Amino acid sequence: MAVVAILDCNFPGTEIEESIIRRAGAELRKGQCTTEEEVIEFAADVDAVIVQYAPLTAHVIAALRRCRSISRYGIGVDNVDVAAATAHGIWVTNVPGFCAQEVAEHTMALVLAFGRSLPRLDGSVRRGGWDAIGEMRPTRRLSALTLGLVGFGHVAREVAVRARAFGMRVLATAPHTSAETMASYGARRVSLDELLAESDFVSLHVPVTAETRHLIDARRLGQMKSNAVLLNTARGALVDERALIDALQTGRIAGAGLDVLEKEPPSPDNPLLAMRNVIVTPHAAFYSDDALAYLQTAVAEEAVRVIRGEAPRSPVNPEVIPRVI
Repeated sequence: MAVVAILDCNFPGTEIEESIIRRAGAELRKGQCTTEEEVIEFAADVDAVIVQYAPLTAHVIAALRRCRSISRYGIGVDNVDVAAATAHGIWVTNVPGFCAQEVAEHTMALVLAFGRSLPRLDGSVRRGGWDAIGEMRPTRRLSALTLGLVGFGHVAREVAVRARAFGMRVLATAPHTSAETMASYGARRVSLDELLAESDFVSLHVPVTAETRHLIDARRLGQMKSNAVLLNTARGALVDERALIDALQTGRIAGAGLDVLEKEPPSPDNPLLAMRNVIVTPHAAFYSDDALAYLQTAVAEEAVRVIRGEAPRSPVNPEVIPRVI
């Protein structure tokens, strides 16, 4: 009997995965692995793994002697050494676009919160104030503002449609997306330099790679308008956090809306948590009951496809030569 292991997950339950895997005639093994050694001990003999955050390094993958499939809960595969998996004939799958609507809505919630000065207004009232104009100046209507999208995948396209509904001007930069495609979603294709210089909100929607790690560093922050707000609902490592803290403390940019950080959860003494011009949410942009159910269904179905000898629907490494056990 094939064995599928859920290495870790922080969801309320795994009944969906259990039902799909057991209906396929496979055995399910559940754990909460956090280290390489724990993963190896738990899953060295399984046929497929489902993973959220557990480390699947080259060392770990080499020890998964029967594994044919790694299904990641989510879009990014930062914790999976895809090259090592490919070398060992292991499919790596993700769930592209599963939470695009939710992340787009979260991004727009941050735009609206800053655009309407909600953190300042709420804080003022809680301190006993009742001064609308004094707290809101300067504030402009959203239709007078520009949103810049760094990346133009599933999420960014959903954001563009929503921002255009509010009358915002939308700019976008992505190396492999045409101006015509961007225009079909109401966005204008520009360079990253132009986007940073012109946008009132800069929103990040790219994966973390060697090229994009710390994409937003001190130099890039210096290119932004002093009244601009940085939004990150993608990955914390896209932003040099020390440079961001310095830019916020010195007024080089006006604010930041962050659903992701370089270290999660943050240390209690992280300066971002004490800043009135920063909104931090706990990596929550992906969530809705609907999105979670779809995610759990998709990863389990991908694992089942592979142990049945089929190709997965959403491979990250389509070039892999599948392992034969």
